[in-house]
Amino acid sequence: MKKYLLAACLFAMFSTAAVAQDEPEEEPKEKGFDKSKLFFGGNFGLGFGNVSTLVNVSPQIGYRFNRYLAAGTGVNFIYSSFKFIGYKEQFGVAGLNVFGRVYPIDYLFLQIQPEANYTWGKQRYDDGAEYKLDKKVVPSLLGGVGAAIPAGRGAFIVTANYDLLQNERSPYGSRAFFNFGYNFGF
Repeated sequence: MKKYLLAACLFAMFSTAAVAQDEPEEEPKEKGFDKSKLFFGGNFGLGFGNVSTLVNVSPQIGYRFNRYLAAGTGVNFIYSSFKFIGYKEQFGVAGLNVFGRVYPIDYLFLQIQPEANYTWGKQRYDDGAEYKLDKKVVPSLLGGVGAAIPAGRGAFIVTANYDLLQNERSPYGSRAFFNFGYNFGF
C-alpha cells in the first residue's frame, strides 16, 4: 500500500511540474513611453449662413496611461461672425488647453479641461460706429462627460461640457454645449 501511495504522490508531483512548464511565461512589461498609447484628434467645425459664420479648428494629442486614465493637450482656433439688422460682430479665439480623462467604465469618461484663450473682436453698426473688444486672455475650465465610440482605427468622441468658471468673455457662454470629434489611435 505504501508503494502505491508513494507512486501516486510522485505522479502528482511530476504532472504538476509538467503542466507548469506548458504555461507560457508572462513577458515583462516595458517601462517608459509607449507610442501605441498616443491618440490624435479634436474638433473641427464649419457653419455658414446668411446671418452667421463659425469656423472651429481645435486639434488635440493625448496619451492613454492605462485603461482608466488619459491626458493630453491641444490648441483652439475659433472665428465667428454674426449679422443683424444694422449690426455686425466678429469674434476670434486662439488658445491652449490641457485635459485629463477618467474612464470609470469602458468607453465612458469624465473630463476636465483648463484653457487659456486669447480673445478679440469688434462690433460695427451701419451708422459707422465701431467698437473693438479688449484683447485679453480669458481662462476657462471645462468639465464634462463623454463617450468614446470605437470606429475603425479610432473612436468617435461625444462630450457634453460646461464652463465652470463662467467668465463673461468665455467663448463657451453660460450653457452646456456638445462637442463631436474623432480620435485616431484610441
